[in-house]
Amino acid sequence: MSHPTGFLDFDRMEVPHRPVRERIRDWCEVDRPLAEQVLYQQAARCMDCGIPYCHAVGCPLENRIPEFNDLVRQNRWREAAENLHSTNNFPEITGRVCPAPCEAACTLALHDAPVNIKHIEYQIAQRALAEDWLAPLKPKVRTGKKVAVIGSGPAGMAAAQQLNRSGHHTVLFEKDDRLGGLLRYGIPDFKMEKHVLDRRLEQMVAEGLRCEVNVNVGEDLRGGELRNQFDAVVLCLGAGRPRPLNVPGAELDGVYFAMDFLTQQNRRVAGDSANGNRPRIHARDQHVIVVGGGDTGSDCVGTAIRQGAASVTQLEILPRPPEGFNPETPWPLWPKIMRTSSSQEEGCQRRWSALTKHLSDQNGRVAQLHGVEVDWVQGDNGWEMRERPGTEFTYPADLVLIAMGFLHVVHEGIVQELGLQLDSRGNVLVDGWMTSVPGVFAAGDVVRGASLVVHAIRHGRQAAAAVDRWLSL
Repeated sequence: MSHPTGFLDFDRMEVPHRPVRERIRDWCEVDRPLAEQVLYQQAARCMDCGIPYCHAVGCPLENRIPEFNDLVRQNRWREAAENLHSTNNFPEITGRVCPAPCEAACTLALHDAPVNIKHIEYQIAQRALAEDWLAPLKPKVRTGKKVAVIGSGPAGMAAAQQLNRSGHHTVLFEKDDRLGGLLRYGIPDFKMEKHVLDRRLEQMVAEGLRCEVNVNVGEDLRGGELRNQFDAVVLCLGAGRPRPLNVPGAELDGVYFAMDFLTQQNRRVAGDSANGNRPRIHARDQHVIVVGGGDTGSDCVGTAIRQGAASVTQLEILPRPPEGFNPETPWPLWPKIMRTSSSQEEGCQRRWSALTKHLSDQNGRVAQLHGVEVDWVQGDNGWEMRERPGTEFTYPADLVLIAMGFLHVVHEGIVQELGLQLDSRGNVLVDGWMTSVPGVFAAGDVVRGASLVVHAIRHGRQAAAAVDRWLSL
């Protein structure tokens, strides 16, 4: 450890946000990066633990966190960038949108002041972009093998980049008109502006990756054709089946899935046609109810506020988590504690233990949401939900956004066409990243279910390594 008292000499500094009144008027990123001198101090807080739980437990990518922290402290930015890119294809993305389980696993988190690992990662990635260190890494030799990667989210991008760098002729297919999957259309620009994604894709294309958009594999390109044209296939389709709100009135006009809402706004910001032949979804002057308290729900909150909603209410069916420490999730596990996102800071009413019972309409369009508070009690089969008598409530609701997560991959299309075996949750079953069909691999949310970007990147990298080994047999 090159600065043995850094964690004593310097306090943790949080990344400041732009003022609320300023940021809700645009779609630019919320964070204001820390000054360089402050960042050196933050990096010096790393204790270089004998067992770095941030690396071993907290980071699915196994980023070598103590190493790049110390390189930053020494002003050795290029070496820090090389170190970070050795394990993470897209640190400029994870440095923005990852919830940072590495920080929860930091030894200093025992005293609520972990090293600011996520922001150090962000700053390393930004320096690499600014200094033009993202030179294309073209393979020296081509193997003659052809691989198709289906889906251009983080798992597909990582798998495609790794396979192409290994020398295989790789084609990345995307059903939408632009690459990026949910990175492009699911994450609002105020969390990640899309020029960041475009810059990384430019690098991948310069490395020789071929990309095909507006291709719905399973319809435009059938499974048989796919297998005839390619030596291996990697499915990175995501968990595209949203969990529905199964209550009376859920079919009314004005009730939409969160991703439909977010996608339209991301298209508007990009200057594209927002909705095509679909209903226009917009929150201006609307009383908005977001059903679901997770990250996607929070993204809906921030988007609705920027669109000029009359009010925004977010309902969470789970109880309010404790502040600061939860004995159910001790260190170094990811703590289930009370958190407030930058979007929720901007003017959102939040309600916990809230169960939606039904939606009522006015002239066929949703007008009110009716719910009741619930208690969670330990029963014979684990936690059980029980309605709390006398706690019924009603909210005005002009726009209801369902952000209750995802069930599994969409089965219709290529999954059914190839006859892939599924697990008990409806995800694609793999063994060593290969599905039940030889030569067809899968990675990311299609295998794990809806999860974090870091897990998707890790899956993509590991699936690519498995494909490379299989093609070398």
